Amino acid sequence: MTIRSNSIGFATVAAVALTVLLPARDAAAQWTPEKPGSENITVLGHLPLGPRLSVSDTDIEQELDRPYAYVGRMVYGFEGDKGVDIIDLHDPTKPERIYSWRIEDQDLHLGTGGMDVKHFKWNDRYYVVQSLQFRQGGPDPDLGAVVLDVTGLPDPDAVTEVARIRSPDTPGGFHNIFIYKHSTGRVLLITTVGAPYAHVYDLGYVVEGFLDDALVARIPVPDTTGERRGYHDFYAGYHVDSAEDRFYGGGTGGYYVYNITDLEEPELLVTLTGVSGVRSGHTFTPTPDGRYVVAETEYQYAPLRIFDLEPAFEGETKNIRSPISAWTADWQHLVHNHEVRWPYVFVSGYLDGLQIFSLMDPENPVTVGYYDTYTGPPNKIRYSQFNGAFGIDVRNADGLIVISDMTTGFWSFRMEGFSGWNGADWGMPDISSAQKWDEELGELLSVGSGGSR
Repeated sequence: MTIRSNSIGFATVAAVALTVLLPARDAAAQWTPEKPGSENITVLGHLPLGPRLSVSDTDIEQELDRPYAYVGRMVYGFEGDKGVDIIDLHDPTKPERIYSWRIEDQDLHLGTGGMDVKHFKWNDRYYVVQSLQFRQGGPDPDLGAVVLDVTGLPDPDAVTEVARIRSPDTPGGFHNIFIYKHSTGRVLLITTVGAPYAHVYDLGYVVEGFLDDALVARIPVPDTTGERRGYHDFYAGYHVDSAEDRFYGGGTGGYYVYNITDLEEPELLVTLTGVSGVRSGHTFTPTPDGRYVVAETEYQYAPLRIFDLEPAFEGETKNIRSPISAWTADWQHLVHNHEVRWPYVFVSGYLDGLQIFSLMDPENPVTVGYYDTYTGPPNKIRYSQFNGAFGIDVRNADGLIVISDMTTGFWSFRMEGFSGWNGADWGMPDISSAQKWDEELGELLSVGSGGSR
């Protein structure tokens, strides 16, 4: 979340960005208050959720017969609640909030509250994990997440709290989380903590009551340079060609790729450090074949950088320092979280709302759609860029796009020509952040691969 001024190497980054951003700038120039989006983007639904700066991340279930989205609730301004909302999307044109979980004693809990949110399935039951951040001086500074059983939706009375995950040795909570179905079949919760590593929890153990055994691994940050926090955000996915479970983490020093097939011995594969303009990495997402990565750095004027990992996997270098291209919606702003559905990258762009660009030519990303969910002024409380579209997710089955906006609430969209995503349709592995809870590893391996080691 932290946004700070950082001008190191920016001239180099700007020169790279200038060569690839002309289509994006042309698209952005079409925006007006009367026409906040491109012609190919349709707003299906909009649900205001409360005070400004009270909405954080979002997640949508992938099964069409479970049309539910989850939205984290925080207090970043002066008003709001700390917890999670559940949104019913049976009719995407009329999203409805059907359940809200809130931490008890709201005023006593210091800190932002609900941040990242993810769902999972285990033993035919459905759960949601809401990450939490509370400071010292109030209750629960060691509380990282709450786990709710949401199997009985849409009945709100059927939602039950089943566990709270704590980390007494690293107080401050979990800023970001990612849920990954490992090749062993274990469902893993990967979390940031206030330490130079990521925690890995076995969610099967969590929901079955074995919390003392749930922390099963730590993934280190190779270069901590004395900073307290290691990772800021990450992604995990199966890499078909190497038959490896891979972790992609952004944090202190840059970005790191690990082989986590053996959780007890994470193997560092690639580093991206010494990159001009990057002191610390943020969101870091690969393409389905693992060759290209989209990397965010959280400060104003920073574009999304696109890196090619092939030189590292071909043995030409162990560290990659130069992006092959960059993209942004508006050079004066900052883009935030993103989801990759090759060739598209779906972005929640803070002050620039929903943004979608194509990586069909990774050296020349091109904007293909946009809609501004927030037309108000920059944030005046602390960081100017920290307002507007925060979280984004995509439902692969039908291409539904959802955005959580910090001030305007929850949005659902469709993009013309995008009616769903399957990697095989693009000659890629069918792998994204959307986990396949009911498929065996063999079914993944039968999908065509895209060609990066």
